Amino acid sequence: MTWKEQLAGEIPRALADEIDVYETQLELRKLGKIDEKLFAETRLRRGAYGQRYDNGQRHDGTKTQHLKFPSATLTKGPETMWDAPGMQRIKIPFGGLTAAQLETLADCAEEYSDSILHVTTRQDFQLHFVHIEDTPSIMRRLAAVGITTREACGNAIRNVTACPLAGVCRTEAFDVTPYAKAIAYFLLGHPDTQDFGRKFKIAFSGCEQEACGLVNMHDLGALALVQGGKRGFRLYVGGGLGPVPYQAQVFADFVPEEELLPIAQAIARVFARLGEKQNRARARIKFLVAKLGVDEFKRLVMEERKVLPHDPRWTAFIPEAHGFKETALKPPASLNGAAKPDSFAAWLETNVYRQLQPGYAVVTITLPIGDLTSFQARRLADLARKYCGENIRTTVEQNIVLRWVAEKDLPELYRELKAAGLGDCGAGTILDVVACPGTDTCKLGIASARGLARELRQRLAAQYYKMDEAVKGLHIKMSGCFNSCGQHHLADIGFYGNSRTLGNRKVPHFQVLLGGKWRDNAGSYGLAIGSVPSKNVPVVVERITQRFVKERKGNESFQDFITRIGKAESRKMIEDLMEVPAYELSPALYSDWGDPREFTMGDMGMGECAGEVVSRIDFDLQAAERLCFEAQLKLEAKDLVKADELAYQSMLQAAQGLVKELWYDVPNDPGVIAKEFRARLVEPKLFWDRFAGGKFAHDFLRRHESGPVRQYDEVHRLIEESQLFIEAAHACADKLREQKASLLKL
Repeated sequence: MTWKEQLAGEIPRALADEIDVYETQLELRKLGKIDEKLFAETRLRRGAYGQRYDNGQRHDGTKTQHLKFPSATLTKGPETMWDAPGMQRIKIPFGGLTAAQLETLADCAEEYSDSILHVTTRQDFQLHFVHIEDTPSIMRRLAAVGITTREACGNAIRNVTACPLAGVCRTEAFDVTPYAKAIAYFLLGHPDTQDFGRKFKIAFSGCEQEACGLVNMHDLGALALVQGGKRGFRLYVGGGLGPVPYQAQVFADFVPEEELLPIAQAIARVFARLGEKQNRARARIKFLVAKLGVDEFKRLVMEERKVLPHDPRWTAFIPEAHGFKETALKPPASLNGAAKPDSFAAWLETNVYRQLQPGYAVVTITLPIGDLTSFQARRLADLARKYCGENIRTTVEQNIVLRWVAEKDLPELYRELKAAGLGDCGAGTILDVVACPGTDTCKLGIASARGLARELRQRLAAQYYKMDEAVKGLHIKMSGCFNSCGQHHLADIGFYGNSRTLGNRKVPHFQVLLGGKWRDNAGSYGLAIGSVPSKNVPVVVERITQRFVKERKGNESFQDFITRIGKAESRKMIEDLMEVPAYELSPALYSDWGDPREFTMGDMGMGECAGEVVSRIDFDLQAAERLCFEAQLKLEAKDLVKADELAYQSMLQAAQGLVKELWYDVPNDPGVIAKEFRARLVEPKLFWDRFAGGKFAHDFLRRHESGPVRQYDEVHRLIEESQLFIEAAHACADKLREQKASLLKL
């Protein structure tokens, strides 16, 4: 009996029909009767995503389990995806789970994936190495327990996130849970959210100073407020990370609760109508808000609000929201007198939060790099039923929390978690390293974020009990590329993957970012200070943290410390680690963490002088990087005019170096360089990123054509854009080298 037959009657009719339609489209795609590009958007809107696939082996060297052999079931073609296993993303609004849902997720991971549930930085789950033929069955089994994968990917409203402490937090204005749930299901599949140029992310936070929902980095952020005894929200719009992060702007200081859904709907309509559709790199709402200005954007939204036909769903949920309260499984009870196991004190200090409600606690289960095995997930479901009922949530730090645990049960719960391999301490500390999938499974990954995170966590854990308390409280986050899926911009110490070429060998690198602010709902973003070989990153962390402990003044925060010593001094700490010796002197630097093979992004072949010749373009790009860093120093000194000019000059220097590879005698004239750069590199798509397309080239050309920028945020973004332009220039230089090598062989 198929799962469709077995679950007939257990899935809501509308959801069952949607899955049936998807399955039909899948069958038509197999027959070649649906174009791959059209089917791609269809499956993405169901959370079915392509992934990097490496013969069933993760980049940490371990084999995947229960993995079917790849089969070529789809019509072949240059843009065909999923001839090999892919990824299934699963939406979990506000991170809320039941024990039954967790068990079903565990079953799906074991039967269709590699027995690993991966928690993402959007409180989702992902199953990797999933065969596309199995996705309808996965969707049906999840739907039967109230979980949907609809719009988990694609140009749609992504998973709505919220603080995992909502409702039990000691400092919140009110519980945002029912509001996050209401907006998630109101906008899910809504006709006004089906014509976006890119994705749209929403977050809720109950208090302003904590990290909570990170509302400042979202397309739409809602911060709970009470004014005159009435509930409402301060709304933020136009935030986002990605290659160049944008801080969200205040849309309205106070929106009453009854206007939350209609205003969100009006924002969606304006974004769908005016947002970029052709250039995907500029299709997020942050670009629209920046282009129009927040005041004009608000005017358009309020005009849209006036003409919206009334929808009773806008307010139908509010009475229930005011009465919403989770049910505790057990009565409250103090921890006093309970027998405590060894190592319990350290776990209690970092992994337990005393709730607003006396006698209850929230327990964080630390999941290294966000992974939970099927066995552990089932055990966790059992423990939830025993200690807290259905009160389970995922977190944006890739962990899971159990809420409403009676304090007297904490010692026994800890013993049982430890027996299941889930008793690690260090939640919310420097040990709680956040990492995106990176090169393990992501097609955009450049360097191994998970491999590095695993290595850092092991090294830091060995030193943890000797660490200064100020260092224990730092956050480390990393992404495998510049796209910030690991939220590296928000970390005290952040990293994103890139690469450098020495001779004709590639070396995995990570760009180092310092000074991001996790608190205050993503209060500020860090800036890059230099790129180091991946294998040198642990030394970078050691140096920076030791310097912080040695020179910190009083209770000075890490952000204040980095601001005080300045970017130039920060860079000096790592300059020697940025150097790459010849392969013969240090072959270990030429491979990535967890992967003994020599690093490659497409092998260009071996030259006779590998590691001995530095080309002119490398010097030009090095000069461009220096100018970009000098721009950061000027920004730090609030010299916006000079910072803007240096950022522009850094891009011009990189562009000139590339053009010289094709026309050595190009005049040293900005107009000519820009013209030739466009004609020789952009239009033929030589300067073309696999994810961003021509975005970075257009960032340079836009600044060249429009002239200087003078606002702090604009200059900050220009510097980010110049850094990414230089990264893209390195990749373009590699293409030009490859072309030249091919010609020499003819």
